[in-house]
Amino acid sequence: MFSRIARLFVIKTRLEAFAIIYALAVGAVTRGFVYLQKYPGVLGYLLFAACTGAVFMAGGKLLDATRGPRHRRSSLRRIVTRARTYG
Repeated sequence: MFSRIARLFVIKTRLEAFAIIYALAVGAVTRGFVYLQKYPGVLGYLLFAACTGAVFMAGGKLLDATRGPRHRRSSLRRIVTRARTYG
């Protein structure tokens, strides 16, 4: 029973990943506006940027994780080749 419920929380397609990234972005911007009201000035803007920056990092990780294994292998191969030529 638990495995059937757990399957609902697996992100399988890039469309699902984009929907989750959108939801994260809406929440981050909302939280950023709260920070701007609570901490006016530079500190509020820095906290706002931190909220949105976290969405960029999480979104990139989600999109990389939903790519097919062929793309991941070719990306890894390209990175290793580049590191060997420059290193």
